[in-house]
Amino acid sequence: MTTSSSERGVSLGMPELPAPGYPDDVRARLERDAREIISRYPDSRSALLPLLHLVQSEEGHVTRTGMQFCADVLDLTTAEVTAVATFYTMYRRKPSGDYQVGVCTNTLCAVMGGDAIFEELQEHLGVGNGETTGDGKVTLEHIECNAACDFAPVVMVNWEFFDNQTPGSAKRLVDDLREGRPVEPTRGARLCTFKETARILAGFPDERPGAVEESGSAGPASLVGLRLARGETAPARVVHPRDGGPHEDEPQDRAAHEPSPAEHLSSHDAPQDTSASDPAHPAGPTAEEGE
Repeated sequence: MTTSSSERGVSLGMPELPAPGYPDDVRARLERDAREIISRYPDSRSALLPLLHLVQSEEGHVTRTGMQFCADVLDLTTAEVTAVATFYTMYRRKPSGDYQVGVCTNTLCAVMGGDAIFEELQEHLGVGNGETTGDGKVTLEHIECNAACDFAPVVMVNWEFFDNQTPGSAKRLVDDLREGRPVEPTRGARLCTFKETARILAGFPDERPGAVEESGSAGPASLVGLRLARGETAPARVVHPRDGGPHEDEPQDRAAHEPSPAEHLSSHDAPQDTSASDPAHPAGPTAEEGE
């Protein structure tokens, strides 16, 4: 005796309808941008990654319409485009916020308090991983290593760094983002929206006055090993003393050691109070091995 698919609880459903196209004016504008992107590559297929950023800049995530557009201009199948768009986490598959707030929960950041930051932000914002606040401002997610372990724990907003975070500083950061108050990264240019970030990643210049000049390089903690390899004996100033006073091995002349522009600290950083020094949010194991 055979059973039907409905009796087995399986719903075959209807085939998905083709993706709707962009409005004519939007498609014409995107086609101009796409031609510029494609012209940079000897093989047009190599333009797929920046083209996905381009369509993401239009709607804030990669839609079926966007993937169909990429397939059309590159003469690919939608399956080929979908395979790439679903492989990379930088491409969003559903509507997301103006600000992508990523908390690093990889090894060192987690040990230094990243897990506690992520848990508190979930409760504070009332969202889970990959979810967006009701006002459409913030999408929260945990992210893998962003090569900033020397400033752990690190939070990134639209791929800009906020170093040495604590649960408290991270909550102030997302509150400011939601309220539209000025937010300045530790390193790099001032923040822009996720759509604007996507267009820059597509390869178009950042047209905000002074933004390119604001883009920083590696922070001082990242360069200590390089200085030592060069034989420089004077230690670089990496972190401010948490008690506000000089270290025992530092000169008392504090003026000579004020942070330079290369050692810029964001107002949302928390160098004075990391998770390791916050009794309410201890980092690492709480019991000795074997207990």
